[in-house]
Amino acid sequence: MATSPGFAGWLRTNSEHYLLVAAHRSLARRTGSPAPRDPKGLKEIFWLRIFAPVYAALPWPLRSRIMRTMPGSHRQTWAPPPRPQGPAV
Repeated sequence: MATSPGFAGWLRTNSEHYLLVAAHRSLARRTGSPAPRDPKGLKEIFWLRIFAPVYAALPWPLRSRIMRTMPGSHRQTWAPPPRPQGPAV
């Protein structure tokens, strides 16, 4: 996945990673499976114990607006499909 350089790319990369880890921890807790290790250091504690719960508590319209304003792969447009050039067979 291509992320934009600078702060927006750093924020997107970290938030994706730690939201995925938080989702894994939640799923493991619900199913009784082994969870990822506990967060170590201020960086992991911030992302897993502050950022992820706050982000999860935001209403979807606000989360969607935040994602649309940040540069990243979710804003890339796809090329239109090629025009048909006759029968397929």
